[in-house]
Amino acid sequence: MGSAMASALAEAGSKVAILGRNMEKARTVCDQIERNGGAAISLKADATNTEELEAALARVLEWGGRVDTLVNASGTNSSTPFFEIKTDEWDRIMDVNLKSVVLACQVFGKQMVDQGNGGSIINISSVSSAPPLSKVFTYSISKAGVNSVTQYLAREFAPSRVRVNAIIPGFFPAEQNRAILSADRVESIMRQTPMNRFGEPEELKGTVVYLASAKASSFVTGAFLRVDGGFGAMTL
Repeated sequence: MGSAMASALAEAGSKVAILGRNMEKARTVCDQIERNGGAAISLKADATNTEELEAALARVLEWGGRVDTLVNASGTNSSTPFFEIKTDEWDRIMDVNLKSVVLACQVFGKQMVDQGNGGSIINISSVSSAPPLSKVFTYSISKAGVNSVTQYLAREFAPSRVRVNAIIPGFFPAEQNRAILSADRVESIMRQTPMNRFGEPEELKGTVVYLASAKASSFVTGAFLRVDGGFGAMTL
């Protein structure tokens, strides 16, 4: 999903910096963007480490001159039953899914505020954030935290015209959730998804470009945009 959103922003005219720990994957996405005529750079950074994020920001500014949009798309998951969850697993999921969002908003959000020209922060939440789904306790709690961070910072950053919103994807088969998508689980998901299918990463492109656009979404902040095939309509 992160690759699709990066490509969408590049197609819309943005210079894209892809930060992450998996440089092979990041470079593959950058190469594709450049083959399509866009500008992209891959930077190795652990999103749970402030110093690495600050170093990446310095490189982004050197390369691109400014920061207009931040997409927080780090994610990991687990299906460990509640009574079997260990503190190291809890910490790992919370770090990747929630701490990374907070730290990136501190580092890159401050840059946007200091620039004085507004900006857009787009956090990737999940349909499991509210109401929580079964079998993914820690993941659900971490994404509920992402929702809370989104609304808090929307209020905090509004005077600086930095908008903070979240995309709530439905079920998009991805590396972090394939392990928990058993046949029974898939059947249950489809019963709760009116469109009766999984999402395709390309179906997130329009939403991320909309939220990144200072013109199209200039009065949108603190919002949760669902891209879930109707899942939310069945569970609310």
